Amino acid sequence: MIDRNARPVFLDLRRIRLPVTALVSVAHRISGIMLFLAMAPGLYLLQQALESPQGFAAAADLLATPAARFVLVLLAWSLAHHVLAGLRALLLDIHIGVFLARARASAVAVLVLGCVAFAVAGVLAW
Repeated sequence: MIDRNARPVFLDLRRIRLPVTALVSVAHRISGIMLFLAMAPGLYLLQQALESPQGFAAAADLLATPAARFVLVLLAWSLAHHVLAGLRALLLDIHIGVFLARARASAVAVLVLGCVAFAVAGVLAW
């Protein structure tokens, strides 16, 4: 007989409050996916830009559009966050900052520095 009390409980995902360390972990994965997905279009644009002066002009025109600038700003955040969160994870692997207070502080630092990188990239893109 199946025990009905052992079944999973419905979780309202809007009510779950993740700790800051979990937010950094989730954002690290998202930033890695974004960087991976950006590799093919980035390589295509690089190939086009290196092919001829007309290809360079076409790539430059494409990257000058507001949508492309927004994507580039997102990719700048993605790169900054991924590198910072990766360095944080490496430090945790060698037992630096593993205590709760320092782990939270380093997670907050990663989020803040990622936001700073996003803001700087946004200012430079426009």
